[in-house]
Amino acid sequence: MDVATMFTPFNDFDRLAASLFARQGLREMPMDLYRDGDRYILRADLPGIDPESVDVDVDGQLLTIRAERKLPEVQDVQWITRERQSSSFVRQLNLGQGIDIQNIAASYDNGVLTVTIPVSAQAKPRKIQVVSGQGEQQALGNGQEGDRVIGEGELVNGTRSTQSTEG
Repeated sequence: MDVATMFTPFNDFDRLAASLFARQGLREMPMDLYRDGDRYILRADLPGIDPESVDVDVDGQLLTIRAERKLPEVQDVQWITRERQSSSFVRQLNLGQGIDIQNIAASYDNGVLTVTIPVSAQAKPRKIQVVSGQGEQQALGNGQEGDRVIGEGELVNGTRSTQSTEG
């Protein structure tokens, strides 16, 4: 092996560029995802994408984002450098449970796709009302119509009750 070709700056640069471009698939559609109250917000960078080519769909619990960048063909020119490419982008996310998939919305502005993913009503935290007093005593009945709390000496089905109301 020739030592002169082994350590040239261009070879090192080419190796570095190749290693960066090999991982570029994950970086071509970088995204952020965060929860804001009762919704998740997904923002994905898609610069230079025609909004008509952006497709967001949900199949079951799988959210898929597709987009395509088409560059115009330029004829009869001498390229100095050409790093931009026509390409397709795909990103898929498993939404899991607790998502209101019927109300997912998407918008595209200034090269950023924003997808709003609402949390379903069933998955939202909720407060359980605690009742006290008479409501608690009624809850102790067997659930049949006409049940009522009885006190000492009251008639129940023609029989005098001996239930004590003292604590």
